[in-house]
Order: sequence, then structure tokens, then C-alpha cells
Amino acid sequence: MSEISLFPAEKFGYGFVSPEFLPEGRDEYWCRDIQSNAADHSWRPLNPEEIEALVRNGNTCTNWGNLLVEEPFDPNLVKNSMFAGLVRIGALENHYLKYHDFMVPAGITNSRVISCDIGDNCAIHDCAHLSHYILGDRVILSRIDEMASTDHAKFGEGILKEGEPESVRVWIDPINEAGGRSILPFAEMICADAYLWSVYRDDRELMAKLQEITQKGADPRRGWYGTVGNGSVIKSCRIIKDVRFGPASYVKGANKLKNLTIKSSLSEPSQIGEGVELVNGIVGYGCHIFYGVKAVRFVLGNNSSLKYGARLIHSVLGDNSTISCCEVLNNLVFPAHEQHHNNSFLIASMVMGQSNMAAGATVGSNHNSRGNDGEIIAGRGFWPGLSTTLKHNCRFASYTLLTKGNYPSELNIPLPFSLLIDNEQQNRLEVMPAYWWLYNMYALERNSWKYRTRDKRKTVVQHIEADHLAPDTAREILEAMDLLEYWTGKALAVSKGEDPGRTDRAALAAQGRDLLRNKPETARDLFVAGEMMERSKRPVRILKPAQAWNAYREMLLFYGVRSIAAYLHRFGIHYGYFAAQVPREVSLDWVNLGGQLVSGSKVDGLRAGIRTGLFTSWAEIHEQYESWWTVYPKERAENAYEVLRRLTGLSDIDAAAWNSLLDEALRIRRFVEEQVYVTKAKDYSNPFRSITYRNDAERDAVLGRVEDNSFIKTAKKETEEFTAMIEAVRA
Repeated sequence: MSEISLFPAEKFGYGFVSPEFLPEGRDEYWCRDIQSNAADHSWRPLNPEEIEALVRNGNTCTNWGNLLVEEPFDPNLVKNSMFAGLVRIGALENHYLKYHDFMVPAGITNSRVISCDIGDNCAIHDCAHLSHYILGDRVILSRIDEMASTDHAKFGEGILKEGEPESVRVWIDPINEAGGRSILPFAEMICADAYLWSVYRDDRELMAKLQEITQKGADPRRGWYGTVGNGSVIKSCRIIKDVRFGPASYVKGANKLKNLTIKSSLSEPSQIGEGVELVNGIVGYGCHIFYGVKAVRFVLGNNSSLKYGARLIHSVLGDNSTISCCEVLNNLVFPAHEQHHNNSFLIASMVMGQSNMAAGATVGSNHNSRGNDGEIIAGRGFWPGLSTTLKHNCRFASYTLLTKGNYPSELNIPLPFSLLIDNEQQNRLEVMPAYWWLYNMYALERNSWKYRTRDKRKTVVQHIEADHLAPDTAREILEAMDLLEYWTGKALAVSKGEDPGRTDRAALAAQGRDLLRNKPETARDLFVAGEMMERSKRPVRILKPAQAWNAYREMLLFYGVRSIAAYLHRFGIHYGYFAAQVPREVSLDWVNLGGQLVSGSKVDGLRAGIRTGLFTSWAEIHEQYESWWTVYPKERAENAYEVLRRLTGLSDIDAAAWNSLLDEALRIRRFVEEQVYVTKAKDYSNPFRSITYRNDAERDAVLGRVEDNSFIKTAKKETEEFTAMIEAVRA
């Protein structure tokens, strides 16, 4: 039997909210009146002359008494339209509205308008079905097949309205396709929230509280209308249902928009283009979504883009990110992620930001367990190379670069800034620690710079650490140095025909450390084997362990001095005073909380506060993130001091030691500047880079001279600024 039922004409446009869900003494418009600030308006009934003019212009209304207007009102601007329910129209004058090259007259033509509030001087043309929406001032709606809201609209949030069963709640399943890390989206969600919710799954009380906080953060009462903010343009669209548009939104040619919050403002307008289909999601400020994008159950951070057929499903994508042409399923991706190629896949992963997916990369699409419950966790700076294939489960330290290869087994790479090589000829995995520092300084330094300069957000909720040397990577480097020392000690014992199992770990590490520091040639000739790095029987060889160990040491020293010096210089603090205030023990346990670095103890404290009811809203949790950010420079400096303690073996770094470290840091900074130039110059010294040019002059005209490279100039300027800062903070 057909599901189409007959409905009395006189009831058309009324009964938006079932009486059982209306508070006592309230009518179906009470939520709408709150949204429209009805008390601030001066709507009035039409006079007979206006009704006559409207009828003469081909308009109809189920009840002219429920069509209200404000002054001034020109009835000649309303033509060939039908009105039903309570419709309230703001000032309407003989003006044209222009957006770029698109110009339309103010007024309502060829449309069906059902129970809507329309702001001043709006243009509504050829809208076949516009129902239960509140439009701001100077809004343009043109050629829309259907645009409506329901009484139970949730606008993309994972909440329930009165009378709804739990089964209709919308969840997002990041990191794990099997749903073991499900989270509820909400309008102000950032990656830190998603991380807190999806990672600490063993904290059941926390999980319950986060769901409770999310539900309480929204009004469960029925009757809220869809909204379109001031100055928005929506044209040539098919279906729009239960969508909240912020001011200055621009939508053209979308196929389907359903159950969404689209945040937008005059300073950060969001734009949605042709062929787009978005369902059950949150779109951040300043986002751009164009050309056949499909996104379902998602949160998109501020200043991010989806383009060219990208598919984003069951995922949270952080601020300042771009995905084009790719498939991204069941992921939590931190800010500053780049993925641009049609044959790239990112599935069931957590990628901690500042990452790049090369063409042909297949990260996590082949399940090798008995269910689709595999996961991949990658620290920030993750970069799988061309046509890289990975299996679940894998874990990568920060700034891991994978060369092209079909990696056959699960990987656990604890060495940051590494290059991975799938050496099929010799049937082994090869890992070169500190590769970025040793051989690609230009890219390493430029990445940190570009993440800062490309951050165009006006609305900053999620704070982001863009420096590649920070508390999280410092801890990873220290742990990596320990591993290299231990593995080198074992390799030395094996080379002598000894059983390393007969020597305790500390002794082996000491022997390895001595070798790496004082006899790098001997270490070079050893087969240093990495342990528990690949789930296979083939060997894992650590390449250039001595160079990597010494590079790690340089990185830590530079991080330690620069962090302390920047803090002292910024706040005008004397080194002696700072050093005296640093606690005797400083924890190196830090968490990458959605791009913001936070000490592990603080995160544990927040979790306890949520469990005990100290934090009762996401706004309060976000205020906590903000308060952490204000003290981050001091805590980073204290973390850096602890790193220098461990590096030097000194419990207290006195003035003389500090000044000596400053001199060493100056040397390293000059090395960094030199290597930025050297690694970029390789592009010019490579003869194959010139074969497409008639001569060097043509090449330089196309590429520019290496000496004129803007970032090389930036690196030189940063060295000058660093030198001046160092001299200012000497003890």
C-alpha cells in the first residue's frame, strides 16, 4: 500500500510539533520565536490592498491572516508563490542583491513557503518547497528543489530529541571500523575532544560522562527550525534537510545536504559547491567543499577543504587540512593533513597531524585479522611514500617517512624522523633513524614553517604545536637513543661471537653508547638489528646508527636550548631565576591531544575532573585546553631543561654550562641553515632536473635560482634572530 496519505488542506503548514511534545502553555512556534527574537520584531497583518496586490500577482495562501510583514513592505515584489502556515516577512524593498556576478531582485517569486521567518530584503526565487526555516537578512535562495526542517532536527549532533529511541542516535566510528571507539559528534567538537573520547576506552565512567555531557549540551525539546545566517547564498541545489547555515554561507549546486551544522561567518565564510552530498556532519568555519564530495558521519575542522570527489566517512578531520580525490574512512586525523591523489586510501587510522599521503598510498585497507577491527596509529609528520601499502596493525613514531613499497607485515617503528625501506632484494626491512635531520633539512624546517604560515583561522579553538622539535618528539628521541645504544651493544657482542643474553641490558647499552659516541666507524660495520619492529621472520637492519644517534643528540640539544631561550627572551626572565624554579623532577610524559601538546598528568587530571563532575560541559573542557595553552611556554621550557639534564648528565645546569650549551646551539643553528641550503641545492645539482630545459637560464626562469628561494632566505633570517636571542639570554 502506498505510503502517501491525504492531508486536509486547511491543516497544511500547521502542527509542526506534536502536542505531546509541547510544554504546557506553549504553541508550536515557541522555539521559533526564541530563534527569531520575536519580541524585537514588529510584524503586522496584511491590509486589504496588500492582499489584493498579492492575489493579482498570482500568489495564494491557505490563510492570509497568518502572513505577517514588517515595514516597509512592497507586495509587488512577491509573485506566483504559495504560502502556508505562519509566515513572517521582514522589510521588503525594491533592491537587487549582488553576490560576485550573481544578481537577483529582493522578493519572493515562483516559490512555496511554509511556516518560515524571512529577514529583511531577502531574495527567494524558484524554491519549490521551503519549509520551517528562519532566514537572516539579505539572504539569497534560488532554484532549490526542497529545503525543509523537521521538528526533531539535530543539525549533525549525536543527540536525541524527546521521545526518540537510542537506535536513532548518530555515532561516528573513528580509528576502528568495528565501532569500538565510537564518539558522538557535536557542533564545537575538535580533535582533542575526539581523541579524549576515542582513546581512553578503558575508562568506562569517562565514556558515560562524555555521552551525558554531549546530550545535556543540546536542547532535546522539539520544534527548533533550520536557520540561514545573514548574507548567505544558496542556489541551484536539490535537497536540503535539517541544516543550520551560519552567516555568509555560500552553497551552489549541492545534491544533498542533510542533518548538518555549517559554521560560517563574514570573516570565515564556508562554501559548498557542485555535486556535493553531505549527511550527518559538522562543517567548521572557513571550509571549502567542492566537486562531487561525499561525506557521511563526519566532523570537519576549521579552514579545511574537501575537493574533487573526496569521500570522508565516519571520520574527524582537523583544522587546516585538505583532502582531494581520496577515500578516508573511519579515521581521526589531526590538523594540517594533506591528501591529494585519487588512488590514496586512509582507513581505520589515527594520524596525528602535519601529515601527507602520497599518490597510491594504501594505508590500512587490507584487513589481516578475523574481523575489520585493525588500526594504524601514526605520530605527527607521517608521510607514506608513493604506492605504499600498509597492513593493520601498525604504529609509527613522529615524522616517519616510508619509501615506495608493499610492506608485507605489521610494523612498530619507535624511531622518530626515520626513513623506512622495504628491501625486497635482500629480504629485510631497513630503517634509517634521524633521516630528516641528516638528509632532508629543507623539508623538515620548511614543514614547521608552512604549518604556521598557512594557519589562516580566525576562530581558533584547537591550538596546534607546529614545531617538529617539541616535548612529544623529544621524548621519542630519548627513547630511540636508548634503543640504538642497546641494539648496538648487542650487535657488538654478536660480532665478537658472544651471547648478548648473558649480559644485562644496562651493560650492553653502555657499550653501545660508547661505540656510537666514540667509535662511529666500528658501529658502521656492525649489523645493528632492530627488534619488535616488524611482525615477520626477516631481519630489520638499522642504517647508520652512529650518525643517527649523534643527530638525535644534536636535535635534543637544539630543542632544549631553543625552548628555554625562547621562553626567557619572550618574558624577560633571567636564566638563573628560571633554573632555580625548575622542579627537581620533570615528567617527560606528554600527549598529542589533537595537535595540542599536553603533559600526561594534566590529561589524567582532566579525565578525573570529568568523572567527578568538576567539568560538566564541553565549553568548560575547552576552557581547560585554553588554560593549558597559556602555560605551555613555561612547561615546554621546563621539559627542555629536563631533556638537557638527561643529555648532559647534570642535575643542575649552572651558568657556565648554560653558556656552553648556547654556543653549541648556535653551531647547530648555523648547521641547520647550511643544510636547508644544501638539501635544496641538490635539486639543482641533479643533472636530470635540467634535462627538460634548453639551458640553465631557462631552468632558473622557471624554477628560480636556489639563492633566491624564499625559504632559504627565511632560514637565514631565523639564524640571525636566533643568534640575537641567544646573546640576550646568556647567564
